[in-house]
Amino acid sequence: MVEKAVDLLTEAEAREELSRLAKAISAANTAYHTLDAPEISDADYDALKQRNAAIEAQFPGLKRPDSPSDRVGGAVAEGFGKVPHRQRMLSLENAFAAEDVTDFDERVRKFLGYLGILDYTAEPKIDGLSLSLRYEGGVLVQAATRGDGEVGENVTENARTIADIPQRMTGAPAVLEVRGEVYMSHADFAALNARQAASGDKTFANPRNAAAGSLRQLDARITAARPLRFFAYSWGELSDPLAPTQFEAIRRLDAMGFQTNPLTVRCSGPGEMLAHYRHIEAQRATLGYDIDGVVYKVNDLALQTRLGFRSSTPRWAIAHKFPAELAWTELLGIDIQVGRTGALSPVARLRPVTVGGVVVSNATLHNEDYIAGRDRRGQPIRGGKDIRVGDLVQVYRAGDVIPKVADVDLSRRKEGAQVYVFPSECPECGSPAHREEGDSVRRCTGGLICPAQAVERLKHFVSRAAFDIEGLGAKQVEMFFNDPALPIRTPAEIFTLAARDATNPLQKLKNREGFGDTSAAKLFTAIEARRTIQLDRLIFSLGIRHVGEVAASLLARHYTSWDAFESAITHASPGTPEWAELNSISGVGEVMAQSLVDAFQNPAERQAIDALVAQLTVQPVQARGRVDSPVAGLTVVFTGTLEKMTRAEAKARAEALGAKVAGSVSAKTDLLVAGPGAGSKAKDAERLGVRMIDEDAWLQLIGAA
Repeated sequence: MVEKAVDLLTEAEAREELSRLAKAISAANTAYHTLDAPEISDADYDALKQRNAAIEAQFPGLKRPDSPSDRVGGAVAEGFGKVPHRQRMLSLENAFAAEDVTDFDERVRKFLGYLGILDYTAEPKIDGLSLSLRYEGGVLVQAATRGDGEVGENVTENARTIADIPQRMTGAPAVLEVRGEVYMSHADFAALNARQAASGDKTFANPRNAAAGSLRQLDARITAARPLRFFAYSWGELSDPLAPTQFEAIRRLDAMGFQTNPLTVRCSGPGEMLAHYRHIEAQRATLGYDIDGVVYKVNDLALQTRLGFRSSTPRWAIAHKFPAELAWTELLGIDIQVGRTGALSPVARLRPVTVGGVVVSNATLHNEDYIAGRDRRGQPIRGGKDIRVGDLVQVYRAGDVIPKVADVDLSRRKEGAQVYVFPSECPECGSPAHREEGDSVRRCTGGLICPAQAVERLKHFVSRAAFDIEGLGAKQVEMFFNDPALPIRTPAEIFTLAARDATNPLQKLKNREGFGDTSAAKLFTAIEARRTIQLDRLIFSLGIRHVGEVAASLLARHYTSWDAFESAITHASPGTPEWAELNSISGVGEVMAQSLVDAFQNPAERQAIDALVAQLTVQPVQARGRVDSPVAGLTVVFTGTLEKMTRAEAKARAEALGAKVAGSVSAKTDLLVAGPGAGSKAKDAERLGVRMIDEDAWLQLIGAA
């Protein structure tokens, strides 16, 4: 199939694509985890997951209840008892490039507030079947597959037949749940397939299929006849800690009698992690068993606890996958797409080529610097080689959501190939396209006069996380935008559609192609139902640059009502109390604040906003979190050095208790929590009469001392 870049999808296309991806990923999970008969490669599976995640990030309101992002593994197969996992068996976030590993380390250190070099463990990622082993009093009492992460299959009797799995042990905690991977060596796999073929039985496609199929035999005697192995690499429920670090805990499992991978090492920082990745990759063909990457984990288990988990992955671990297929093809042209914020995005139009089993005809070129062979700081990339129409270019996917152009073959560059000149005018409306200092993107300055921006902003306005008007999707937006009789070119015109239709006897909507009496009436009803809208949805729907769904929620929870929000943004400018308050909101910086102010002070933008709000009833938004806590409803500022938790942890805990966390002190601040090194914020609090307490008093106040 030919994949369209995520940032070029309309909402309707995104919804359809998420539906397709959900089905494809579910089928792949069933084939891989339940039937032990995978139908696609790991790289293709990773690409599906990554594309699904990117579309959800681009269109957060379209995230499905059955989103693959929230699921791990597949359903429990019939024929096995169900085993609820006391602690979920999660999947891992994937990395595909060295930059992803560096970003992972930076995210971990930022969350922890850690300035030094962190220690990690690095180990081969075994391509097998995940298994959980529960020991009580040193005796194996239960074995379960991962299943969907919440519930697995009871394969206890089968697991007892695997020589690498101890039945009894000494020196173990009273309760010990060991997790690891069941696999089959290359030599044992070849011998098994030879026996299967000789007896006329089914042969297996690869060692992973053979291992999974062998472990999940309803007759344990068949499993016993198969040469299965087991590597231990983690644990679940424990009555007592194994050790203070990941590496020491793995060594203790080894001392108890489990097989652990000898290529597991400690690494200090990304440099050593990547060096070990290359070391393992070089040995991959000679290991005698299948691996598909390297797993990095924060070594300090106390830090793992602080980092915690996302919905389906831990923050303290990542799987660095080995690269997938590359392909070379001709660059036929460079198209410029204009987004709702005016961003000019270059897209490579390619001679169709198969990359990792998928036909690719488009790929992202990122921005004008990338085409020119430099990064935004002017430093060379690809050895400084630029990209020109007609070049032979290398395309890769490797699990990436959007195919990318990685390299250029200068030896095959056509004579006379012209340096690509990035447009300085919008290809849609002809307005100047400017590039702000520090920005890697050139943007059309036409605003709402640019048809491309206007259409994309209307599509954003009716998206799932914004107004979510049933029957008014991307396709209908484009139709109405170009309709001379019943046009919709601004959000407010959506809410005047029924009235205009009623006074237009000659070209009523019900008589248009694709509509009838029922569908037209349903659309008018759906629009009417959205006249009442929550504040956070309204703010997000405006499509203001830098203001995404999360930021809109932050702003709505702070100001609570449209009147308060509108008044604050209207009067905000550097040096005013409104500007100081806006910038004090945790998560709002000067760039976002200026973007909001610019939108409200732009005459055309403001006219469109006022016309829209005049059609609406805007519901206030209440602050989240507990309403019965001692800090519920208070505006809290943290300053100085927090010694018992990170700033991210303190903020998360305060918000969970119903407090608002601000980034600076103002007259509306209720409480300043000051650690050592508190400076100007403490002086501001003293000047304004704001109550100040230290970290210990804060912990006592919230009941965490």
